[in-house]
Amino acid sequence: MSVSLLRNIGICAHIDAGKTTLTERILFYTGSNYKLGEVHDGNATMDWMDQEQERGITINSASTSVYWVLKESNKRYKINIIDTPGHVDFTAEVERSMRVLDGVCLVLCSVGGIQPQTETIWKQINRYSIPRICFVNKMDRTGADFNKVCDSIRNKLCTQPVVLSVPIFRDSLFIGIYDILSLKSYIFKGKYGENVIISDIPIEQYNYINKLRNELIENLIYDDDILIDRYLNGSLQYPDIISLLRKQTIACKVTPVICGSAFKNKGVQRLLDYIIHLLPSPNEKDIYHLDRDSGKKIPLSKDNKSFSSIVFKVLNDSYSGRVSFSRIYSGKIRPGDIVFNSSRCKKEKVSRIVSYNVNKRTDIDVASAGDIVAFIGLKTAYTGDTLCCEGSNILFEDIKFPEPVISFSVYSDNASNYEKMFTALKKNSLEDPTISIYVNNTTSDLIISGMGELHIDVFLERVRRETGISIFKRDPKVSYKETISVACLNSVGKYIRQSGGRGQYGHVEINLFPRKIGRGFKFINSIRSGVIPKEYIKPIEKSIRNCCKCGFIYGSPIVDIKVELVFGSYHEVDSSENAFKIAAAIAFKNAFYKSNPILLEPIMLVSIECPEEFLGVIISDIATRRGEIISTEKFPNFYMVKANIPMYNMFNYTTCIRSKTKGRSSYSMSLNFYKKVPSTIYSKLVSI
Repeated sequence: MSVSLLRNIGICAHIDAGKTTLTERILFYTGSNYKLGEVHDGNATMDWMDQEQERGITINSASTSVYWVLKESNKRYKINIIDTPGHVDFTAEVERSMRVLDGVCLVLCSVGGIQPQTETIWKQINRYSIPRICFVNKMDRTGADFNKVCDSIRNKLCTQPVVLSVPIFRDSLFIGIYDILSLKSYIFKGKYGENVIISDIPIEQYNYINKLRNELIENLIYDDDILIDRYLNGSLQYPDIISLLRKQTIACKVTPVICGSAFKNKGVQRLLDYIIHLLPSPNEKDIYHLDRDSGKKIPLSKDNKSFSSIVFKVLNDSYSGRVSFSRIYSGKIRPGDIVFNSSRCKKEKVSRIVSYNVNKRTDIDVASAGDIVAFIGLKTAYTGDTLCCEGSNILFEDIKFPEPVISFSVYSDNASNYEKMFTALKKNSLEDPTISIYVNNTTSDLIISGMGELHIDVFLERVRRETGISIFKRDPKVSYKETISVACLNSVGKYIRQSGGRGQYGHVEINLFPRKIGRGFKFINSIRSGVIPKEYIKPIEKSIRNCCKCGFIYGSPIVDIKVELVFGSYHEVDSSENAFKIAAAIAFKNAFYKSNPILLEPIMLVSIECPEEFLGVIISDIATRRGEIISTEKFPNFYMVKANIPMYNMFNYTTCIRSKTKGRSSYSMSLNFYKKVPSTIYSKLVSI
């Protein structure tokens, strides 16, 4: 199949916006499934894990492939679909999917509009410059407001929505759509909406729809004199408009918006048409790799025939071992080929290449540019690694994941299971870069860190089922950071030892400065005249970075500082790399204590949906948690309250909010920023 007939898309949304239901309809209408599965019945095709079916949510991103015939050209297109989770705790699944997708279908609720996780997903879409289409779902719901959602897209997401369809209501029931570009009405009939009745727009609605069409075209061609002349002459036809809209969509200048109801089987077929029309094929999106010396991005030639790909997900399969999901950007690969991992400078053999259809897999003989496949047999490949032909020197940008924000101490009721438990946790953590497993050297506790309580609960439950070990967790710990508030100049660190024979000598002098929160660590070498030999500079920086991994006042990482190496001395015989490492650590520790160290705590952006009668209760509770209200927005059936609340005060919030609102409220939260811990909390923490 030609690459131009391929689409790699992701379906993303806030939790419960209907993306998995939409995917089920796509599978049905394209003939991949002979019956419809429902999320609430626990038989949705894409939610294949036991926990997904039990909890009614998507946990892992799942991929599948479908074929759709575009009637206008009678061409058969292949669409690779990745259904991503909506819950903020599983944002890593969305992040790595975004890294390899060519297009995105963002599902929005016609009642809730732009919900909290929608904005997070939108930032991820923008970060990777992915062309996108918005599907306004649940138009059958009471309180659905298509125009309000379009206004929210413009105001909250700061993008230009291009409305391609208008909902049709009959006796307050949503029955179909008016397609603006083709000037046709689409009515969906049959038990599953499989019969699409296409007809002309009624006379009483034609002028209004045609006016919207003219406004749409005028906005697309306003800066092109040639197209304006063709439009005025009446020679600008439907294919020309589609082509123009496609170019601007691929350039991320506009966001096409259509509406429908996945659950009621309306509008999905037209969405598939527009996915083909407007989202790019793999060879239409610019791909960049990094220059190893300068770090600058270099376009990957579309004529490049040598193999290159990026590993975006790793799974541990009980039968096949490690499975490395990869997106191929250039060239071809066959089972038995040797690939070069340019991220780790290692060569490996690809034993098998498989194509996944959710949890079912098929061996394939060759994979080409644009394909999303899984390699079996790679033992050292991790998420974000670049695979290529040896000698091609291609290195793609790594995938950036958010840091874990919540930690628990985990243990087993049987001490003899400790090693087996630790091994199982570490093995499974390789699949999820936002899960961290480590041992606290001070307390000897085994610590698991993740993106939220649900995230960690799901992870531990999976390990329990796979190993049969009873694993429990204790009270969570907040992921604090340490930093400084004032500068310290000329902090000296000396390490001198004489024990007969060759001794140890290292002398380092540094300046330590605070940086703005979020700016990270910076090291500056200001050594002149060789007072410290060049070969000792990197060990000094490495020693200070190691000190920053585990701070001095609470054992948390030290962040947002600038270290300037200004002076020192060495001994021609006694100086060594180790001596300068120790001297640097001494100088840094002395400077840190003199720089008025402070603790930073994670502040969470909390979005709460609650009925109007409980609004006062929610706002009052936020105040008791040291929270700050950002906004309160009224919707037809509920209020949306957004607030910044310290993570320290958010534990057991689910139980609290349910008890206060009789189970009628829900919330989601994500890390927003870090802020200095108040003195009252600081004194409690440091005294522990």
